[in-house]
Amino acid sequence: MNRYIYVIVTIGFLMLWSSCRNDFDFSPSTGTLQFSKDTVYLDTVFTNIGSSTYNLKVYNRSNKDILIPSIRLALGNSSNYRLNVDGIAGKTFENIPILAKDSLYVFVETTVDINNFANPDGRFLYTDQIEFDAGTNLQKVELVTLVQDAVFIYPNRDNTTKVIETLKLDINGDQIETDILGRELLPSELTFTNEKPYVIYGFAAVPNGKTLTINAGARVHFHENSGLLVSEGATLKVNGSLSSDQKLLENEVIFESDRLEPDFADTPGQWGTIWFFDGSLNNTINYATIKNGSIGILCDGNPNVATEKLKITNSQIYNNSSFGILGRNTSITAENVAINNAGQAAFAGTFGGKYNVTHATIANYWNGPRQFPALLLNNFITDENNTAIVTDLTQANFNNCIIYGNDNPEILLDEVEDASVVFNFKFTNCLIRFDNTNNNTLKGPNYDLNDTNHYVGTIFNQDPYFKNTNLNQLIIGEKSAAINKALQTFANQVPFDILNVNRTTTPDIGAYQHIVFPVED
Repeated sequence: MNRYIYVIVTIGFLMLWSSCRNDFDFSPSTGTLQFSKDTVYLDTVFTNIGSSTYNLKVYNRSNKDILIPSIRLALGNSSNYRLNVDGIAGKTFENIPILAKDSLYVFVETTVDINNFANPDGRFLYTDQIEFDAGTNLQKVELVTLVQDAVFIYPNRDNTTKVIETLKLDINGDQIETDILGRELLPSELTFTNEKPYVIYGFAAVPNGKTLTINAGARVHFHENSGLLVSEGATLKVNGSLSSDQKLLENEVIFESDRLEPDFADTPGQWGTIWFFDGSLNNTINYATIKNGSIGILCDGNPNVATEKLKITNSQIYNNSSFGILGRNTSITAENVAINNAGQAAFAGTFGGKYNVTHATIANYWNGPRQFPALLLNNFITDENNTAIVTDLTQANFNNCIIYGNDNPEILLDEVEDASVVFNFKFTNCLIRFDNTNNNTLKGPNYDLNDTNHYVGTIFNQDPYFKNTNLNQLIIGEKSAAINKALQTFANQVPFDILNVNRTTTPDIGAYQHIVFPVED
């Protein structure tokens, strides 16, 4: 019994001692704090969109426990920055302790309305300071954020019910309700310029009978689960171009996420897709970069139109969590297109259709498992009863193309045989990764690499010698097996590569003519 009494008394004493330990145990700060950085740069944000959270670490290198009398924003409550000090949010903090040889975290965020500032000219630097202590012990850490103005396109929200507007699409003359969050573009929104970036929330739909024109140099940013939808009877025209030096893709049109921080620069799956509905027509994309979405381009229907439903040229598509290009019984022409890093297939022509691809680089160096190779072709879909619905693969011509990746094989020709449909494909002067020696699953006439009805002048399993697939740099170097192996006939049809280099004399396979890689230090 005495033992239990002793334990209880001891615990009580310790609790009393702890609760009575007051600030006199801490020495006042003397201006000798150290910081993990002297300036916190909060990367570019759009007006009225909150930034990511950034951190600053504050160190007490001394042998004494110290008390910081105050931590505050220099602009006080009017500041557009927000702080969190050791788990407490605010803009001013008092008597913050740090133990000897210890540290604390200060977290910083911001949201800035560019319209609250005079003459910001589209973008401006917003700054403030975190002040530690005062007087002769005052120490400061700078805060800097570049704020970018933008044109915002978002669906309406009912003020009473708070329900967000969903798209109503004109299909076959009927207004069809959908569950897609978004709205149709207004007549005043049917030309995107390069004056300000565009930030889209939900799906922005091009209305039936209208054309969305996107001019050279435009930047289009999508919020999570957002995208662009080209509806029946509508058209998209993307008119990017080379930069003034005719070498760099600086005047291209860029489609990407609205997260501008470097940590999100190459993150797949941040937004939805550019979706061409069945019935959209005469769509063209020239000099564009489409990156970090779920599906770069989703193209549905119209396989037998007189001219292709979509023509895409001189463009890059990469870092998409599912597909780079997904066609479903559709018609696509692609020239000088480079695709890389897709969670499923880089290029998929499914449920038949018509595809003519010339001087493309279709690569997939996805960092992780994936279901499909770089190139997938099939002629079917399955219904809810798991029954295959089969249709014609009228054409699938790949001319002077590189089809490669970090898996093997990198083509899948998935045909459901049916005497009533055709499955036409042909690879001419391509460089393909396909070593089927130890893979007994890919057999049959579609994989007879000596059949000149399907494979002509094609090279297998030789190194394309890309510059850096991790950085989506698919230009080939001086050791590439693709050098001077392209068929001149198709090179003459696409006489300049994606960087405007002439290929009419010694054409290389793929979207790029080769260069000599610089020697690294």
